[in-house]
Amino acid sequence: MRLIRFGEKGSEKPGIMHEDQRLDCSDHFADWNHDFFANDGLQWLMAKDVSTFPAVPVNERWGSPIARPYKIICVGLNYADHAAESQSKVPSEPLLFTKYGNALNGPFDDVLIPRNLKAGAHSTQTDWEVELAIIIGKDGQYLESESQAAEHIAGYCTANDVSERDFQKNRCGQWFKGKSCDTFLPLGPELVTADEVDDPTNLNLELTVNGEVRQSSSTEHMIFKPHFLVQYISQFLTLEAGDIICTGTPPGVGMGMNPPQFLKDGDQVQVTVEGLGTQTQTFRNHP
Repeated sequence: MRLIRFGEKGSEKPGIMHEDQRLDCSDHFADWNHDFFANDGLQWLMAKDVSTFPAVPVNERWGSPIARPYKIICVGLNYADHAAESQSKVPSEPLLFTKYGNALNGPFDDVLIPRNLKAGAHSTQTDWEVELAIIIGKDGQYLESESQAAEHIAGYCTANDVSERDFQKNRCGQWFKGKSCDTFLPLGPELVTADEVDDPTNLNLELTVNGEVRQSSSTEHMIFKPHFLVQYISQFLTLEAGDIICTGTPPGVGMGMNPPQFLKDGDQVQVTVEGLGTQTQTFRNHP
């Protein structure tokens, strides 16, 4: 099953994709959120005859396929060749950081290049990162195995872990300064449930900037695989239904180019994870 959300930002409604058409589920559910997943809503929905659900108007905005989560946890340097281009050591265990809910963005919404008040203008080091995102389907802590962890995954999404490298690296603090700017996590267009993803460790990833391929890889090159990541993270905190885990990016980011190249006002980025859909963003200077 493929879950979607639609409508104005902040007022989205839940829906699904059915036979290449968006259908409205708002008569049955408030949203695709913690309560929905934690109370077996996905199982109920899968058993429902959705063919009678009303169609979503074609001009309705695509929202993030999940409502604002309790947590967004990200994995850094999870591809050895990306660690190399970042001039970083390959981590011996997952390197974790956070993004915050204000970063969540629709898959076709503009991304705002943040202001840089210290420099008196806008950021000049906004970067791209194609990633596979995991959506947690039920609460879990201290999971004992990867197979148990797999039972806690609702599904997967295409994600762009947008990053401001100057904020991230040069502004005296943890990475979240460069990771949590408003609109810095376009997600979707669909949440594809785990039963429809045969092997999350064998999905092609691609990202283009203004039509030029910048990242092309596969999740098979991950150092730490999705099921392991869920088990591992659960040792430190309770993973809650609806939480998002971004699993890291392959090589080809702007920071790793020689010379480095970053996004500017008007640039268009297209992000694809095989089987999960393609998103497109135009980057705009924050007003």
